[in-house]
Amino acid sequence: MIWQATQLRHQLHQQPELTWQEKKTSQTIRHYLDQLGITWREYEDVGTLATLAPNANGPHTALRGDIDALPIHEEAQVSFASQTSGCMHACGHDGHTAALWATAAWLKAHEDQLPGPVTLIFQPAEEGGHGAKALIDAGALEGIDRIYGWHNWPAIPYGQAVCPDGTVMAGNGTFHIRVKGKGGHASQPELCRDPLLAGSAMVINLQQIISRRVAPQGAAVVSVCSFKAESAATVIPESALIEGSIRLSSPEQRQPINALIEQICQDTARTYGVEAEVEIRSRYEATVNDAQAARAFRTALKDQLGDNWQSNTPVPIMASEDFSYYLQQIPGAFALIGMAEQENYTAPCHSPHYQFNDRLLPQVVSVFARLVGAPQPKKEHI
Repeated sequence: MIWQATQLRHQLHQQPELTWQEKKTSQTIRHYLDQLGITWREYEDVGTLATLAPNANGPHTALRGDIDALPIHEEAQVSFASQTSGCMHACGHDGHTAALWATAAWLKAHEDQLPGPVTLIFQPAEEGGHGAKALIDAGALEGIDRIYGWHNWPAIPYGQAVCPDGTVMAGNGTFHIRVKGKGGHASQPELCRDPLLAGSAMVINLQQIISRRVAPQGAAVVSVCSFKAESAATVIPESALIEGSIRLSSPEQRQPINALIEQICQDTARTYGVEAEVEIRSRYEATVNDAQAARAFRTALKDQLGDNWQSNTPVPIMASEDFSYYLQQIPGAFALIGMAEQENYTAPCHSPHYQFNDRLLPQVVSVFARLVGAPQPKKEHI
């Protein structure tokens, strides 16, 4: 079973597809489900759901795996590298998908022993495409009582994980600031209103929001990541564009931080005699674990990984996840499971050098089996 899951993972890795374009990926998943005799149903064209033991009397549990890739050119030296230029599975969603399929295979073989229904969610468009929300809006959570998900994490050693009560991953957003000035000749700055100078002041002021306007106990990030003011060596430009990222450990932080970004940009613009157009785009809310579900997840992780399973990695992780949409609707929990082995599998997610550790596949199958009350697979069975 794990050999087949690894084969599936490598196949998906070679054929990565971007958010909402996962047609071949979904066809492959459905083919592998067909081989198991598992009936599936289509959601939002490229989403795939399958339910086992639908008539069982216990709580209905969902397990989720995401399926999309990223617009990154692969640099990892593997025999099954991406065959699509400029696109790769740089976040391990191919591994998440393979682990969920392997779980499906094990649960199908023991379907009559499941205490409650189990729905497997192969979800598209996690990478900024709000795929979870689209599936929820289409009815994917109807009748489901709880949900579990996970993400590989290269910064955590193999055999360790984190799954806290409360916030495990941050909410996020982006800001886009157009600074409009008055361009002209570099020798006559008094006749210009320099958007480059004004934008530089905005960058400095924005970076002080977290250090001076947010309590130290409230984990948050405001990062300016792009500053564009293309011109020439003797030309003051007409405009500049500043863009960046916001990370929030609680939904309550969003409005005050957004308001500070707007205020700081407008006040700075007035000081320098320019105009500022500020657009703030909300993306995902924080991923907040239900305490009871998180305890169940931690128990399963400890049973599988051993007494030293718990990583000291600080949480919340300031990256974001659209699994948050599910947790806004029903109880559930999300874990980060480590995969680093000395110097191997340590390239971070979204790196062109990223590699997924296939040794996680049987570990996740066993953890998921525990969470849904299925018999435990022995090593020789998987």
